[in-house]
Amino acid sequence: MKSELPPVPDPLPAPVTDSHCHLDVAEAYSGLDPAEALERAAAVGVTRVVQVGCDLPSSRWALEAAQRWPSVVATVALHPNDAARAGDDLPAQLDELAAMVAEHAPGRRLRGVGETGLDHFRTTDAEGRQRQRESFAAHIRLAREHDLTLVIHDRDAHDDVLDVLDAEGGAERVVMHCFSGDADFARRCLDRGAWLSFPGTVTFKPNQHLRDALALTPLDRLLTETDAPFLTPVPHRGHPNASFLVPLTVRFLAEQRGMELEPLCAALHDNASAAFGGSW
Repeated sequence: MKSELPPVPDPLPAPVTDSHCHLDVAEAYSGLDPAEALERAAAVGVTRVVQVGCDLPSSRWALEAAQRWPSVVATVALHPNDAARAGDDLPAQLDELAAMVAEHAPGRRLRGVGETGLDHFRTTDAEGRQRQRESFAAHIRLAREHDLTLVIHDRDAHDDVLDVLDAEGGAERVVMHCFSGDADFARRCLDRGAWLSFPGTVTFKPNQHLRDALALTPLDRLLTETDAPFLTPVPHRGHPNASFLVPLTVRFLAEQRGMELEPLCAALHDNASAAFGGSW
């Protein structure tokens, strides 16, 4: 049985971008057709989305979606937990991913490599974590080689993520997807030139550390996202997320930063263009 979607919120006064979503997963989770998801989003001012790959099939799906819908651009990757589970097949999967990037990188529909990174919450064994590090390092090199944005998944692995990023020399553009750290970690990411992307979790009452990080994030380094169908903002936590719910998070960000809504929307729109290699 599909979970019920929340109601559509009031539209924003200016366009914004959902910088990280999974339209394919959302369809399976809530039954929301991707075309309808994009229509609902556009109707409330969410005019662009970044469709994120997590394995080889979903990466191919992301590229197809970006070709089909002008409002969509794609990223491709092996999610860190998928990398951990790949076992001896990891090198072959990384080779296939590299071939996919080489084929599509000259175009404008592929904008990033990710979500990649480290996840110490779901992967707890040493062998799996080592595969994650190997995969993350390969993704960093791939992003740098093809001038693509590096989209980082970091769950309970803050120090190790920065260690691998530094060891590999970083990338030209780095987005910390679903930023989950505190103010100190935010400073360390910002010192490395990263954009920090805040999803619905910033609205959750226990997450004061995220609001502290938000407070010190420069306006030109701020992004927002859904990670749809996950991380639905208050007051609909627990229901499926979708890009049309971005206005809830944007209004919360404006309130927290003491900003008018329209200039914040403009900044989020411009920041997404800068973070993902230009407008689309």
